Amino acid sequence: MSSGYRGRFAPSPTGDLHAGSLLAALGSWLYARRAGGRWLVRVEDVDTPRELAGAADRQLAALHAFGLRADEAVVRQSERDALYRDALEDLVDRGQAFPCWCSRADLAPAGGIHRACVRAPDPSRPPAIRLRVADGTRLRFVDDVRGPQVQEVDVEVGDFVLFRADGLWAYQLAVVVDDAAQGVTHVVRGADLLDSTPRQILLQHALGLPTPGYAHLPLVVDEAGRKLSKSLAAMPVDPADPLPALRRAWAALGQSPFDEPGVQYSCEWLERAVAAFDPSKIPAIDAQP
Repeated sequence: MSSGYRGRFAPSPTGDLHAGSLLAALGSWLYARRAGGRWLVRVEDVDTPRELAGAADRQLAALHAFGLRADEAVVRQSERDALYRDALEDLVDRGQAFPCWCSRADLAPAGGIHRACVRAPDPSRPPAIRLRVADGTRLRFVDDVRGPQVQEVDVEVGDFVLFRADGLWAYQLAVVVDDAAQGVTHVVRGADLLDSTPRQILLQHALGLPTPGYAHLPLVVDEAGRKLSKSLAAMPVDPADPLPALRRAWAALGQSPFDEPGVQYSCEWLERAVAAFDPSKIPAIDAQP
């Protein structure tokens, strides 16, 4: 019987599964299994210009080879346009979202932060749609790994984009709608998304959606401190030999080694890892591969 916990791993198909994405997948899977819950996989493929052909299928095949198998059918954001449109229309109808023709260059003097439109409506080109962030909007939450967090959303982020001028859905809207639609109760992901969380909680409030718990895992960085996915060191993990990569991800999660006598397959290793997993040991600092 499920505990009611519903976690997820939501990769973007911009490349093959590497050490950083494996760490996020393993961490979210361990949280779900430790809680006796369900673990979902969602392909976040709305940013089509950044997508690499075949990457999503290779990522899913690698997860399967590592023994990280979703408990429900895999969801693809590219097939959920109607859900996002309904949410956006609701916000616009209630005056909580508005069209904006400002370009990045227009907003550069303000550090890219939108507080008021500086460009007049231009009927010759489509606008972006932004969430209206009220003055004095401060968002607080407690992260399971990083502790108490606070963000002055109005001055640090401003009115943020929900639908892009190029016709693509913005990450913030899609992820909030999908987490609610899939009943996700806990979001366990990389710390590179920590500063997005206040925006997502604000959007959940605006849409009347529940707010899940959050845990942001350490990133895998190279010797220069760059996120691995941005580094030349972002080599794919080897699905044909999963145990070494799983052990490295386990260590990066701050976990103590456990006995592995007779372990030959990833499913055996994962079973023992669940029993040994201690979330309180996860470091709030990044790790090198």
